[in-house]
Amino acid sequence: MIVFRDPAEVPAGFGPSVVAIGKFDGVHSGHRAVIDRARVDAEASGARVVAVTFDRNPLALLRPEICPDSLVGVEQKLRLLADAGVDATLMLTFDRTLADLGARKFVEHVLVGALGVRIVMVGADFRFGRGGAGDPGLLRELGAEFGFEVDIVDDVRAIDAGRRVSSTWVRELLDVGDVAGATRLLGRPHAVRGEVVHGLKRGRELGFPTANLSPDLEGFVPAEGVYAGWLVDEGMPRDGASEPRSSVRYPAAISIGTNPTFDDVVVRQVEAYVLDETDLDLYGHVVEIEFVARIRGMVAFEGIEPLIAQMSDDIERVRRELT
Repeated sequence: MIVFRDPAEVPAGFGPSVVAIGKFDGVHSGHRAVIDRARVDAEASGARVVAVTFDRNPLALLRPEICPDSLVGVEQKLRLLADAGVDATLMLTFDRTLADLGARKFVEHVLVGALGVRIVMVGADFRFGRGGAGDPGLLRELGAEFGFEVDIVDDVRAIDAGRRVSSTWVRELLDVGDVAGATRLLGRPHAVRGEVVHGLKRGRELGFPTANLSPDLEGFVPAEGVYAGWLVDEGMPRDGASEPRSSVRYPAAISIGTNPTFDDVVVRQVEAYVLDETDLDLYGHVVEIEFVARIRGMVAFEGIEPLIAQMSDDIERVRRELT
C-alpha cells in the first residue's frame, strides 16, 4: 500500500480513484464494509482504492475535552487499511490549516486535484470542511459539478443488539474487559503495539518472565486484568516502516494493571508472559499483543505463594483458551 502524508505528495495523474473517507478508528467491520464496496467499484472501473483519513481524531484539536482515546495508533491504522485491500492511503495531518479549509476547497484540492476521484464513499453522518459545514448532500452537489459520484454506505448493525457497529461501542466493550465482544465487532482480535522495555523484573523472579510494553504504546488498553492472547514479535524497530514485516507469533498470558500485590507500580502496565519460554530476549523489539479472552480481573494477593499459585492457574486457563 502506498502512503501519502500530504496531497502534494500524490504524483500527477495518480487517478482515477474510488475514495473512502473517514477516521477509520479501529478499522472495524463497518469500516471494512465501506472499503469492500470501494474495492468492487474500483475493480469495475479500473480505479485505485484510496482511503482518506487523519493522523488523529479531529476532536483532539477541536474539542479535546471530549475527545475519546483512539482504538489504534497511526501505524496500526495503516497496516489494517492495507490488510483490508486499500491501494493507497492519504493520511492527512489534522491541524488548524486543515480544520479551517472550506468544504469546496477540500473537494477541489484533495479529492479532485490530488486523487482524481471518480466515486466517493462516506457514511450518512459524514461531515467535512470548516465547522463541519459539508454533509453528504453538499458532497453530491459538488460531485455533480466536478464529475464524481457519491455513494452513502449504510451502517453495519449487530443482528442481536440492533446497534450500529462503531468505534464507541468497541471502546465500551474494552473498558469492561470484554475483548471477545470487541473481536466480534472488529472482525479480528484487538491489539496494542509497542516496544519492549525493562521493567522491575519481578515476573522473572517469580518464574514467569514478562515482556513489558513501553507506556507510549499504540492502541486502546483494555480494562485491568489477565487475558489470553498472542504476542507477535516484529523484531527491532525500523525507521519509517509501515508495511508488515516477517514476525514470530507466540501464545501469551497478558497482564494489565499496577501489580496491586506489591503496590509499587505507578501507572498501568501491559506485560505478556510467553507460554513455556523463559529465555526469550525481546528487549528493544517491537511487539503487537492481541487479546483473545479475559481470564480474570486484577486482585491483590497476601503473599508470594498465593500469587504464584494463581499465576500457574491463569496460564493453564490461557492455554485452554488458545487451543
